[in-house]
Amino acid sequence: MPRLNMVEAINLTLREEMERDDRIVVLGEDVGREGGVFRVTDGLQAKFGDQRVVDTPLAETGIVGTAMGMALYGLRPIAEIQFDGFLYPCLDQITNHIGRIRNRSRGRFTCPLVIRVPYGGGIHAPEHHSESPEAILAHTPGIKVVIPSTPSEAKGLLLSSIRDPDPVIFLEPKRIYRAIREEVEEGDYTIPLGKARLVQEGRDVTVIAWGAMVREVLNAAGELKGDKVDMEIIDLRTISPMDVDAIIASVRKTGRAVVVHEAPKTCGLGAEIIAVINEKAFLSLQAPIERVTGFDIPMPLLKSEHYYLPNPKRIVMAVKKVMSF
Repeated sequence: MPRLNMVEAINLTLREEMERDDRIVVLGEDVGREGGVFRVTDGLQAKFGDQRVVDTPLAETGIVGTAMGMALYGLRPIAEIQFDGFLYPCLDQITNHIGRIRNRSRGRFTCPLVIRVPYGGGIHAPEHHSESPEAILAHTPGIKVVIPSTPSEAKGLLLSSIRDPDPVIFLEPKRIYRAIREEVEEGDYTIPLGKARLVQEGRDVTVIAWGAMVREVLNAAGELKGDKVDMEIIDLRTISPMDVDAIIASVRKTGRAVVVHEAPKTCGLGAEIIAVINEKAFLSLQAPIERVTGFDIPMPLLKSEHYYLPNPKRIVMAVKKVMSF
């Protein structure tokens, strides 16, 4: 198996699936001749032509609206939005149309499309380039929200997303695009949507994370080995639908929980996870649940970005707090 980073794994997935299924069309700003701003689609237009890898105008709402029309009429579009902050103009199409079309048409139409979005902070980008909108998207009925944490996960989850009969928002943590390299299976390798990954088994505390935060949690686990804290780590993978069963099973075993995400704290996905635990595993808890998150401010610019993002030090403090309760 080749050792790939996340950019290479996603490119491989797109290339293999476009060869298999001629209904797939990739569209977005600079995805063709330039290969995308992060070079994720590099070489695809040269191989498949400009009718299947389409450079679009700078019009995010138009990109997503066009992709919806393609999906309704039998194609399998994969739209790229260059940066997460540029997704907000698309919410009209996503929330009012794409997410509703199956219900609106009473099942007559489905909308099998993927919207790929470089996501999150950590690359010293300007404003509107480091957003974490997963809670907004998860609050939208009718769409699935997927966030990979490694190259291999990106391959399996993207392939399942492309083949899914419903619309999927695929958030790619740009901070780890090239930070992790691992063996990635070629060919027909899929990971089911809606199933969390048990990254590490433990008995003392459950730590729940996704995307780039999984690596931060693993680093924190390494720092806690000297304190003899046995941490169980869950990578949600799919934000919507969420694997509630995996969360509850783990918390019932450990009795303690910490949730880590880089989005702002208020009304973030961590609050929903805590509510679910309180509903289904309250009597198993031995301590209040802690959250390690971003702050309720816009993502700071590059000189202050590291103060905003959760890091192993903050995660260690939260774990020690629940362990000492």
